[in-house]
Amino acid sequence: MRSSTAILPSWMGSNNTTLISKIPSPPKKTLTLIPKMPRKSSLLKQSLVATTFFLLLIYAFFNAFFNPSVVPDNPRYNLSKAENFAFLGAPPKVKVYMYDLPRRFTYGIIEHHSVARGGLTPVDDVSTLKYPGHQHMGEWYLFSDLNKPEEDRLRSSPIVRVTDPEEADLFYVPVFSSLSLIVGGPRVGSGSYSDEEMQKELVEWLEEQEYWKRNNGWDHVIIAGDPNALYQVIDRVKNAVLLVSDFGRLRPDQGSLVKDVIIPYSHRINTYTGDVGVHDRKTLLFFMGNRYRKEGGRIRDLLFQILENEEDVVIKHGTQSRENRRAATQGMHTSKFCLNPAGDTPSACRLFDSIVSLCIPVIISDRIELPFEDIIDYRKIAVFVETAAALKPGYLVKMLRTVSAERVLEYLKELQKVKHYFIYDDPNGTVNEIWRQVSHKLPLVKLMINRDKRLVKRDSSDPVCSSVCSNQSGITNSL
Repeated sequence: MRSSTAILPSWMGSNNTTLISKIPSPPKKTLTLIPKMPRKSSLLKQSLVATTFFLLLIYAFFNAFFNPSVVPDNPRYNLSKAENFAFLGAPPKVKVYMYDLPRRFTYGIIEHHSVARGGLTPVDDVSTLKYPGHQHMGEWYLFSDLNKPEEDRLRSSPIVRVTDPEEADLFYVPVFSSLSLIVGGPRVGSGSYSDEEMQKELVEWLEEQEYWKRNNGWDHVIIAGDPNALYQVIDRVKNAVLLVSDFGRLRPDQGSLVKDVIIPYSHRINTYTGDVGVHDRKTLLFFMGNRYRKEGGRIRDLLFQILENEEDVVIKHGTQSRENRRAATQGMHTSKFCLNPAGDTPSACRLFDSIVSLCIPVIISDRIELPFEDIIDYRKIAVFVETAAALKPGYLVKMLRTVSAERVLEYLKELQKVKHYFIYDDPNGTVNEIWRQVSHKLPLVKLMINRDKRLVKRDSSDPVCSSVCSNQSGITNSL
């Protein structure tokens, strides 16, 4: 067998004829004649045919997607727009029917609030009514979103409103339960209005509805943002998906992370729009709010005693008023950290004021639940301190002073990324996220409907929800 010589090219060495090895030559093969190449005109025709066929396929696909009516009359191919999105890989939109509640449960409550404040008398034109600003305005934003013409609602919304209840996956009950609590409370003082009566009338109306009775309320969604909203009738509506700020006033068989959705308070502090940086944030720690609260909020008075004389710490007593909100806005926008102790229940509105202010929340509330925790890692935007540790004199301030400017800047950048999730009037903000959370409950809703119908009826002391709705994890936040 003959051998051949491998030669290095000139760029690999000074001698371009250096012998590096002897490589056996391949055996001789019989020469095979190659068929004649096709003519250029034949190749061109084949290419044109293939290109035309490909373009026709693309046209047919997009025409079927954007004009579903041209698809053959076959149930397999008659897709709604939502289903076409699913065909492309996105999940189908959940179909929501919103009840047209009697006026006394929606606009009538706004009228009572206005009259109690010395404003307008009841009117026929609801467009002249203005929903008052308060920390539980989520009920108004969700109601307004579903009242938009469907073509004006965001394509990114995970739900679609349907006008035929037979098509619905879920039923939304748009009662203004938090505003009702305000109107019936001591601050507004409408002597002619009773929140408790409203609650009872609402449930009596709801229990007469065909679609509530059909599935025992499991496929209904009810908002109760204020921890005391609907407190008189919560046992009668607990099967529904509840939109709540926390579980502070709910028993485990009434509310849980499995069944319900945690929603944020509506922020009352102006959103921070300046540059993201540490330089203009001179105050170490800021808090302005009610010093004296009940239950878990009793920690506030103790924190006041520990912190009010600390350098670089601003801690003030103040209630919700226009002047105090302006002062709080200034304080939060110029501070690195904002103190967020529990209120009467584990959550409080100042957490969300802090987030939109890019003031790093220092959360002292061992039983707090947080909105949208499936997509937000709160450890990147907040500092969690156990209550027992926070009450040690000097501990909290000393810990915060060890946080470097670089680390503070990292927190601020993360807050900037996620703050839109807590802004109700942001087109891709809180409302969309709440609907996304609600849509995720649909598989459980279907499970509970089927399970409820096949179970043998039990006595009233045995909760229907059983362990499916248990929220007793035994886990608390730690540093």
